[in-house]
Amino acid sequence: MDRFRNILKQYWGYDDFRGIQREIIESICSGHDTLGLMPTGGGKSITFQVPALAQKGVCIVITPLIALMKDQVDNLLRRGIKAAAIYSGLTHEEIIITLEKCIFGDVKLLYVSPERLSSELFQTKLRHMKVSFITVDEAHCISQWGYDFRPSYLEIANIRKLLPNVPVLALTATATPQVVEDICDKLSGKFNVFRMSFERKNLVYVVRQTNDKREQLIHILSSMSGTAIVYARSRQRTKEYADLLTKAGISATFYHAGLDTSVKDERQQAWQESRVRVMVATNAFGMGIDKPDVRLVIHIDCPDSIEAYFQEAGRAGRDGKRSYAVLLYNNGDKRKLEKRIVDTFPEKDYIRQIYEHLAFFYQIGVGSGYNHTFEFNIDKFCHAFHHFPIVVDSALKILSRAGYIEYTEEQDNQARLMFTVTRGELYKLENTTTIEEKIITSLLRNYGGLFTDYHYIDEGFIASQTGLQPQQLYQTLIGLNQRHILHFIPQKKTPYIRYTQRREDKEFLQFSPAVYEERLSQFRQRIAAVIAYATDDHICRSRQLLQYFGETDSRDCGLCDVCLSHRKEGLVSEPRMNTAMEKILQLLSDRKPHPITDLRDIQLPTDELDAALSYLLQEEYILQEDGLLSKKSV
Repeated sequence: MDRFRNILKQYWGYDDFRGIQREIIESICSGHDTLGLMPTGGGKSITFQVPALAQKGVCIVITPLIALMKDQVDNLLRRGIKAAAIYSGLTHEEIIITLEKCIFGDVKLLYVSPERLSSELFQTKLRHMKVSFITVDEAHCISQWGYDFRPSYLEIANIRKLLPNVPVLALTATATPQVVEDICDKLSGKFNVFRMSFERKNLVYVVRQTNDKREQLIHILSSMSGTAIVYARSRQRTKEYADLLTKAGISATFYHAGLDTSVKDERQQAWQESRVRVMVATNAFGMGIDKPDVRLVIHIDCPDSIEAYFQEAGRAGRDGKRSYAVLLYNNGDKRKLEKRIVDTFPEKDYIRQIYEHLAFFYQIGVGSGYNHTFEFNIDKFCHAFHHFPIVVDSALKILSRAGYIEYTEEQDNQARLMFTVTRGELYKLENTTTIEEKIITSLLRNYGGLFTDYHYIDEGFIASQTGLQPQQLYQTLIGLNQRHILHFIPQKKTPYIRYTQRREDKEFLQFSPAVYEERLSQFRQRIAAVIAYATDDHICRSRQLLQYFGETDSRDCGLCDVCLSHRKEGLVSEPRMNTAMEKILQLLSDRKPHPITDLRDIQLPTDELDAALSYLLQEEYILQEDGLLSKKSV
């Protein structure tokens, strides 16, 4: 382990490992298939990055999100670690160069999306690589019982056949006992399983029953300080709530998958650097975001599962300091959650109708269409056949799972451009600004053949090289496009549909229990678990979450709304509790911040002071920030 600790110290600056990191690293380096169950913020990346550097060859890291890949590769490169990623949008030439580097030992960690695994080019090159081990991040995606099942993850089992002696490290922060068993089965291995408790002692879970979520949101953010994430279910609501907070004097912006990449990057950076306090976002925001000082995560809408809630809430308090995860809930939410079951699993006859309308949309006759791929404009389709987008999306996913089509949601098409003037004309241009000249110079230095064909460009890289904000770069390229100096095709997210078999008559479509009934039953159970969590006022919130993930020996946290209400019921009426509260309020009556250690001067038992302090904080009579207590201004 000295060798591993030396690597940890050299590249990350830490003196030693924490939690189960040591056990996982020892297991994978001994050649054992290994499964690590670690909470969000538990240091998953260390468990594969350190052993990758300690062994010969390249570590293949399978992860579902392009943004996460890019973020991790950039972080590794900054530390002097040879890392690369392959994702949609790269040119064929760029992919070959990256894979060749892996073969010749010039890459230690190669990040790939699960969809890439079935590529003939990738599999051919993989046979010539010295692979140390395979890491499967977000391993719950391989389980049909997981909340985020992705069929492309099943391809990993085929990759194992190509590399029979290469061990696998599977990692997840959200897995029930049933999902753990399924992961091991699907990855075809005898796994050493290491569990780290999912308990987050610094994270306080709260459910607020409220009929006015807007008022409650403003109240909570006004009462507490620090960076926050507010999760909303729809893109439209992210903008509405960001505008609401801004008008209330709270610095906020919004984020969702439909925004241009440059806008998303700019907003994420502003929030990351604390120039904006609150990010109102859909669940598209958060994966790979490593901001340790998030003090508050608020859910305006209920997620579809406890797994999703636990992962999103877990983005608060990664620095170990007291933080809060608040779910706003009212009676209308139960009705909305139950409606999601119908929307997510429409009737089979409706799914068959969508399949037929799809054929009309693309003019595909019975017996034809095999392997044909089409861009899919869901708004245009719904307008043509009078459908609702949410239910159409669900029907297409079920058709995809049944094997009739392949439905790729909003696939990234990287930005590309070519010059429409000749090289000579470009050099004779007049009235170009300094920014335009910087961008043109950077393009010519980094990309060849721009005068003869379109080439994909990395806007983030060009922005970094020229010292521009992503939005500045984007607007300048649009300007150059309008002046016919170059033709710029911005990055866009486009869903695709590919027919994986010849079109059937809709009457012959079959949906097996594994595709429909079993998954419907699982979804119903997940929705019921969310409703139970939001409405159960008897069991500690932390215990409810931990029990869901199979931790049955957990203790009450003592800080959530349920625990505090129990404490209030048992102690508030007692003179000792009232005395402790009076003493604390008297200490803070000078309206000045006091270190929490000042409570030692109050000559009362510690348990009485703790109970009184928790109650006063929960009811917001007093505030706590960076270890300082103060009386709330009225």
